[in-house]
Amino acid sequence: MTKMAAEPHSTDIAQSARSTERPVVASYCATFLKPEMLHIYRQITSLTRVSPVVIAQKREETERFPFDKITVVGKPSLHFARRFWFKEIRRAPWQISRGEVDALIHILDQARAQLLHIYFGHIAVHLLPLIRGWTKPSVVSFHGADVMVDLEKPAYRAATKEMLAAVRLVLVRSESLERALIEIGCAPEKIRIQRTGIPVDEIPFRDRVWPSDEAWRFVQACRLIEKKGLKTSLLSFAEFAARYPRSTFTIAGEGPLRSELEERAGELGVGDKVSFAGFVSQTQLRELFYRSHIFLHPRELGTDGNQEGVPNSMLEAMASGLPVFATEHGGIPEAIESGTSGILVKEGDAPALGRALLEAVARPDQLSTIARNGSDSVRQKFGQRAQTQKLEDYYFEAMG
Repeated sequence: MTKMAAEPHSTDIAQSARSTERPVVASYCATFLKPEMLHIYRQITSLTRVSPVVIAQKREETERFPFDKITVVGKPSLHFARRFWFKEIRRAPWQISRGEVDALIHILDQARAQLLHIYFGHIAVHLLPLIRGWTKPSVVSFHGADVMVDLEKPAYRAATKEMLAAVRLVLVRSESLERALIEIGCAPEKIRIQRTGIPVDEIPFRDRVWPSDEAWRFVQACRLIEKKGLKTSLLSFAEFAARYPRSTFTIAGEGPLRSELEERAGELGVGDKVSFAGFVSQTQLRELFYRSHIFLHPRELGTDGNQEGVPNSMLEAMASGLPVFATEHGGIPEAIESGTSGILVKEGDAPALGRALLEAVARPDQLSTIARNGSDSVRQKFGQRAQTQKLEDYYFEAMG
């Protein structure tokens, strides 16, 4: 029987669980946490009616995401051989072994956990034996990209359907993700909308002073990958810069497309106007938002069918008072009413986005109204306090 070793220096979550009468909810995150997973950290650390503990396979960014109620479990010695057997021989998603299930159940029982929350749907598929083997309920949350992982493969689609049938509730960040899961075969009565919580009190609205010298400042913040629509952003910015040559565009984030995007900016003749800031801290990102005039967010469907819910960076930009120009993709239209709280164009339509930008800056009063409406919308629909309360309500529902 294969056993998993707890990290030697991890805090005993059982001891912390016994110190409170609040029900214990265990959150399983394969990696706690990657830099782009700030929304998960906010969600877990804002819980007040339940006592959160975390189980993870790997711990990263400990200074950025401090948390002491955590047990890190190591991968068993046969993990990679087992994974290869599942994926290459059986052509199916790998699943944890009986020994791993027993070890995780021991951790959950020691913590007196009443509920297991598994972050990301494709991770929950790997944990299906645990979901079935543990006597208490589990919930899974989908955040966007995880909805379509490997679902073109029959064995993966079947395993995903089995997982959806086994969990008590399924949490999604947007109505578009809800529709995608129903199409896969999830029972509609299991699904709950649980939107990203934005700490709006930390992001005060500020009126932007539109440039009198035509030096418009654009910003986009995201991972530098295909579905973020960065090539569309560059094309539309190049069209805008042809009319307003003093304009600049800052792209914050890292990813595999960086060198390709830098090359593309040069080909479009805007290499000297586009800066790649790399990964920035939350403080630096907000300062960048307040220095900027327009936020670009032309998300698009990936070639693998990958879509998103309601993106966090877009919501924070809106909260700060940045007018957002985005696309009719995924959950974005659930946050933006085009022409009222932002501007939306069709996916991949760089000429339409360029025209929308040129038309908008010609009417700065309307741009100010859109910025104010966007901020108000985020505060009404995505405030962290309300979303945390809703998540806790779902936890109590799942626990019965």
